[in-house]
Amino acid sequence: MAREPAMRPSDTPVAEVLDKVTGPRRAEAEHLVELHRELSGHEPVVWAGRIIGFGEMSYQYESGHGGVMPELGFATSQSKHTLYLATGFAEKWPELLERLGKHKASKACLYLSRLIDVDDETLRELLQLTLVEARK
Repeated sequence: MAREPAMRPSDTPVAEVLDKVTGPRRAEAEHLVELHRELSGHEPVVWAGRIIGFGEMSYQYESGHGGVMPELGFATSQSKHTLYLATGFAEKWPELLERLGKHKASKACLYLSRLIDVDDETLRELLQLTLVEARK
């Protein structure tokens, strides 16, 4: 029997995911929802039980493995916000990361402890560039 992919949209209410975060990070998560909604033109949908995604795209690797994922998305927790950006974003747009402020980065994830520590316009640029890449 084929296993259902973990990365898929669900019927989980966005508020249910946001309600797991309290204090200032909750207000920041709501700001991220509005920013992602504005840039993508899509309403938020919960993916994989915890990722708040906007839009949908298909992907396929050279290996043949593929699936669907949000065009833009993030997950939030009590300790950080994880934004899912274009693969290799740190190498593609290093000047933006220099301007961004306090962050950590991996291959496709941007980790922010607090939004107050980053430049909102630079964050907006990173999300816009990720969206352009997703829609290619």
